[in-house]
Amino acid sequence: MAKHKDPSFQQKEELINVLKTRFEENMNRHKGLDWTKIRDKLEANPGKIWSIYEMERTGGQPDVVDQKKDTDEYLFYDCSIESPTGRRSLCYDQDALESRKQNKPKNSAVKTAASMGIEILTEQQYLEFQKLGNFDTKTSSWLKTPSDIRKLGGAIFGDFRYNQVFIYHNGAESYYAARGFRASLKL
Repeated sequence: MAKHKDPSFQQKEELINVLKTRFEENMNRHKGLDWTKIRDKLEANPGKIWSIYEMERTGGQPDVVDQKKDTDEYLFYDCSIESPTGRRSLCYDQDALESRKQNKPKNSAVKTAASMGIEILTEQQYLEFQKLGNFDTKTSSWLKTPSDIRKLGGAIFGDFRYNQVFIYHNGAESYYAARGFRASLKL
């Protein structure tokens, strides 16, 4: 579990208000969902509030994108137009970070996500997410990489160019100012 410092009461209230406004302004992302139920569930889960606060603090602009009826879980994704600004210039994972001999980035996407209590989007999640709008038109986002690709030293990322979603590969140790990661959180 991620170590954290809980946001203050005022920060929680501000976050709830930001999430409510974003929810109301982007109804296409969550048709048929009721904000009151989401708010109640948020308030009952302080650890999840902290993770969503961290998503917001790092530029992710989290919003509800789905509800799993069988488990009554709500799914939050980073919905910033470009990859979250506070989570860029990261290599893929800790092994990649340790393999760099020079010019190491400050951290890895996998470790940062874990420290925030969130999960990097999978390729399938990213493809579904892109149906909600045009995201990552100038940036790219690391995606959860299948172990067979990772064992060979690679990692995958996605972006949206030329009215098309692209999934690419790169060495896991690479990092770029325009590449971050998008994440999800189940509530």
